[in-house]
Amino acid sequence: MNEEQEVRYSRHILLKDLGYEGQDKIANSHVLVIGAGGLGSPASMYLASGGFGKLTLVDNDQVELTNLQRQILHSTDRIGKNKAESGKQTLTGINPTIDIVTITDRMDETSLPELVRTADVVLDCTDNFKTRLIVNRACMAAGVPLVSGAVVQFDGQISVYDPRRDDSPCYACLFSEDQHFEDLKAAQVGVFAPLVGIIGTMQAAEALKLAAGIGTSLAGSLLLLDALTMEWTRIGIDRNPDCPVCSARNKLKQAV
Repeated sequence: MNEEQEVRYSRHILLKDLGYEGQDKIANSHVLVIGAGGLGSPASMYLASGGFGKLTLVDNDQVELTNLQRQILHSTDRIGKNKAESGKQTLTGINPTIDIVTITDRMDETSLPELVRTADVVLDCTDNFKTRLIVNRACMAAGVPLVSGAVVQFDGQISVYDPRRDDSPCYACLFSEDQHFEDLKAAQVGVFAPLVGIIGTMQAAEALKLAAGIGTSLAGSLLLLDALTMEWTRIGIDRNPDCPVCSARNKLKQAV
């Protein structure tokens, strides 16, 4: 860590549980952020400022005027610009010392697994179940922890799915792939702007903790927030021993 980095990350280094060692781990980690919208905006900003050595931002959409109410990574003068590229512009301004990579193509079952395997932690900041299930499968197969967030109207949720732990469920343990869930889009039902900031920032916090190897993650718990009352609810999540996504990996680990 050079002198400039010591100054930049000095308030992290002062933390007894993090310190030089934890900050160095963060600096040597690659975080993959899928989605540069409402959740991806605050999450990626704190991941960049927090010092992840490499940050890959994935989004194939363009910035629209309606995004600017909550997607703070973007600005009015970037309407029409790809969100990942717009995000890189903001993140580079926050921390030009890290490696920021953009992917402007849509990721699918074929391309995503290879990308996930290069990461140390993945953030799912998308807004539909199909993509979340694809991301979950890729993370479980690669053994990479996944920090998943979701928001709609005044309701938010966040959890961590960590395939490195035998007791940790995956996203499909909670939301089975054979069930049908209706995607409620912000364009249809609305979303409270500060809510994406709360959940996205918490995703960044979980990712930084995972990279630094400190604290206790949300693996095995689902946090729910009602922003109208500012009441949090914590729900325990058990791993499904018959889950078609994560059970095979866990059985293989136990056999070894």
